[in-house]
Amino acid sequence: MKLLKKPAAFILAAAAALALCACGTPPAQETPEAAGETRTVTDALGREVTLPESVERIVPLGNTPRMISYLGLADKVVGIGDCEKAESPLQAYAYVNREKWEGLPIVGSDSMGETSYYPEELISLAPDVIVCTYGLDTVQDIERQTGLPVLAVADAALFSAEYEDSLRILGESCGAAERAGAVVEFINSCIADLRARTEAIPDTDKPSILAAAATFKGSHGIEGVYSNYAVFDVISVNDVTRGIMDSDAPKGVLVDKEQILAWNADMVFLDYSGVELVRQDMAENPGFYRQLDAFVDGNVYQCPNSTWHWSNVEIPLVSAYYMGSLLYPEAFADVDFKAKAAEIFDFFLGAPDYLDTLAEAGAGYMKLEFEGMNG
Repeated sequence: MKLLKKPAAFILAAAAALALCACGTPPAQETPEAAGETRTVTDALGREVTLPESVERIVPLGNTPRMISYLGLADKVVGIGDCEKAESPLQAYAYVNREKWEGLPIVGSDSMGETSYYPEELISLAPDVIVCTYGLDTVQDIERQTGLPVLAVADAALFSAEYEDSLRILGESCGAAERAGAVVEFINSCIADLRARTEAIPDTDKPSILAAAATFKGSHGIEGVYSNYAVFDVISVNDVTRGIMDSDAPKGVLVDKEQILAWNADMVFLDYSGVELVRQDMAENPGFYRQLDAFVDGNVYQCPNSTWHWSNVEIPLVSAYYMGSLLYPEAFADVDFKAKAAEIFDFFLGAPDYLDTLAEAGAGYMKLEFEGMNG
């Protein structure tokens, strides 16, 4: 972890505190504590955090900017990390808030997995709360350097109970408890619908599937695959990667190309960010791809990345309906994919036309064509 400390800021803060003491403390009835205007909430680390009764100024760090956006709290954000300056619609929550957050001060960074934060910026913004997905040491360090309340939630796996808990803690703490409940209910209703459509389909009727060109610690070509992919789980697919990991936790992993050949999946789904890497590799090694049935038969599809600076939620849900419609057309015969995507994007982003936004960027859902694969 990288900490950026600027002692001058703390000297100024200390001087201000001394000046306040010299002038005398405000009357007891004017302090939040005396007026009963604070409350205590428990965060995901089991810490009791004292917050104002009404939270109006929020600094979200880690994966919480996405969660805060889903909870309808984007207007209360007063400072952001540099990764929230979104230029790609694949970072959907930040992309729809780009104008709203454009002029906000930068208070830190989680770029390339390195956490840094700027104490003097945080102090100057005087947020009611800093929310984050950091561990205990980092949380305590931010509190120690800023004197501000820091509330931690879990950076949990997509569609997990821990993710739901994070949304509920943030909702309770920041005045959006009702919306948090609605978000959890919406996610679970989509998952229940997807499972109900697919769980009873016999394995013998399911094509074998591979999710490749996976996004984790950057983009990858065909050898980057998703194992225990949450999107695949909710539509009960015949995932060729099943069992390659010791853990059931979802994970991106690099495998040998020989393993790709051995799997020889009937259908392949590629992350948009890795498609060009696959095309480049195909130009150099066309013989390899001519051995893969999905490429020869034209059963390779592009999906927007599930992951962009941590995992999205709305895009994976839309992807599940897209994949389900391709894999099991009878089970999804009553689903209008564009209408369902509009419903999901509207709920999370307030942007029912976001499917078009992705398509205009070249990052949308589509069947891919590869020259020279047929014959």
